[in-house]
Amino acid sequence: MFLTLAAAVVAAGQSFTCTPTHVWDGDGPIWCAEGPHIRISGIAAREMDGTCRTNQPCPPATALEARDRLVSLFGGPRGTIPTGHVIVSAPAMHCRSEGSAGGSRTAAWCTLASGADLSCAMVRTGTVLRWDRYWKNHRCH
Repeated sequence: MFLTLAAAVVAAGQSFTCTPTHVWDGDGPIWCAEGPHIRISGIAAREMDGTCRTNQPCPPATALEARDRLVSLFGGPRGTIPTGHVIVSAPAMHCRSEGSAGGSRTAAWCTLASGADLSCAMVRTGTVLRWDRYWKNHRCH
């Protein structure tokens, strides 16, 4: 059985835990077992239809390539659900909210269980681009 629930946006500045359960595309949303749906802060990926939104960096990689690289950071796919989201099973991440990313999505900077910064890890894959408008003073270690 699949249930769709509206996710609450985590208030800006709040730290929270996210155990990834599902991924849509290379910059999110990532569904968390704890409830939030995360839009990865500071990066841009192609939309699943292959387009890029106006006034957004447009990476050369396809949406599927970006999504699959994100899924690989979470240990690989465990299946899909009827909506097209890829099921993942990954250790909890620690995240800091930047507030609403539109709809029920929370923009967040997250650190993987390995200690790697998720936004930086995705930029290093070459499948997404840094989005300076939202990157702010973020630094990769």
